Amino acid sequence: MRKFVLTILFIITGLTLTPAQQTKLLFDIDYAQFAFDPDSNIVEFYYLFDTSSMQKTKEDSVVYVDGLLKISVVDSSTGRAIINRQWRFKNQHDDSESLQRNLVGVLKFVIPEGVYNCTFTGSNYPDTLNSKSYSERIEVRPILNSNFSLSNLELASGILPESNNKESIFYKNTYEIIPVPNLIFGENQPVLFYYLEMYDLNSATEGTPLVLITRVYNNGTKYFVNRRSYLTHTENSRVEVGSINVSKLPTGSYTLSVSLIDSLQQYGLTSSKKFFVYNPGVKPDTLTIADTKTINTQFYALSEEELDNVFARSKYIASNNEIDQYNSLSGADAKREFLVRFWSARDKDPSTPRNEFYEEYMNRIDYANRKYGNIKIEGWMTDRGRVYITYGPPSEIDRYPSVGNSKPYEIWLYNDIEGGVQFVFGDLIGLSNYQLLHSTKRGEINDPNWERRLRAL
Repeated sequence: MRKFVLTILFIITGLTLTPAQQTKLLFDIDYAQFAFDPDSNIVEFYYLFDTSSMQKTKEDSVVYVDGLLKISVVDSSTGRAIINRQWRFKNQHDDSESLQRNLVGVLKFVIPEGVYNCTFTGSNYPDTLNSKSYSERIEVRPILNSNFSLSNLELASGILPESNNKESIFYKNTYEIIPVPNLIFGENQPVLFYYLEMYDLNSATEGTPLVLITRVYNNGTKYFVNRRSYLTHTENSRVEVGSINVSKLPTGSYTLSVSLIDSLQQYGLTSSKKFFVYNPGVKPDTLTIADTKTINTQFYALSEEELDNVFARSKYIASNNEIDQYNSLSGADAKREFLVRFWSARDKDPSTPRNEFYEEYMNRIDYANRKYGNIKIEGWMTDRGRVYITYGPPSEIDRYPSVGNSKPYEIWLYNDIEGGVQFVFGDLIGLSNYQLLHSTKRGEINDPNWERRLRAL
């Protein structure tokens, strides 16, 4: 049975805007995902109602705003609605004040892995024709895995540390985080606060600090914040909170990204979030130009030698032209930009902050090193390692130990490649470094008489 957790709360925060009457409803929604278990994530939906755009009613000389929130979450693979509910709220509103007051709240659900079509509708009550809706396709991919991992970023108007108010819906890990569902900062909200959770940090290289890089950049030409620090992972999980003063940024769209990198394992993750700055009094300037694709990747923290090591492991899927291009480069910056383009071109889903192809490839490198390496050679450099990295795990493996006059050998079968292919590996020198002797895969070594090489002298 699918399970979900629901909580709801409204609070009032002040922003200086002009009151309006009988205007179109202003309603905003945002969301973030956090780890729950290996099969599900906690998905938090943040919402905001602009009460100046809502219908007012008066009862016993008291003015109220009356609203309705509807949420539908439908499993795209089955068409089944796992959430299809509405909530009505009624809050007192002070018409005598010049400050417009926003109703901000959060709903939390535990949602299993899958892809969901979500619809969010905010409306006046009972005049539900005055409404605004958003549709979002949300992928829930469990955050917890065999490597360290990151939650989504939550942007906030304020974060109260060491809070004892555990009854607050905004309470998480000793903090109260007040979300900003419209993601607008600047003149009326000059400081952007952010919250991020990190998990399974002990899976990183022991004794080596993790690199934490925080950046703010615009539409692809400039970056405005570039902080770098180091974390010692004595705890398996931790929270990262911070603040950024955006009062000097020109009006426009920006991205906040937080990257966590294990340079020794050449593994890193980035959590990013777009936001908007409204600062009409700030003129555009000309800060440092940077390639946002480069600064938004784990390659940013690597030295030139480490970049060379990454590309050496990438050669199995590189073309001859790409290998020549990389070999002609000098300097870490040029090599870093090349690797960003190289792996971005192979990204299965560029719309997500993760490069799933890169992650899968590096997971295969790690498996090959653990499974096929020995004291003299790393696993990714062996023939079995190369085949595993290039083609993935085989459908079947037939193992033949040393029997009689034959040296040990293995036959790997891939049923889904070219109608079925095989690879034959033999331990010719007795060091468990099995060499590729024969394959029926096009482009691989082909020796129909491979068995003769297995005969012991």
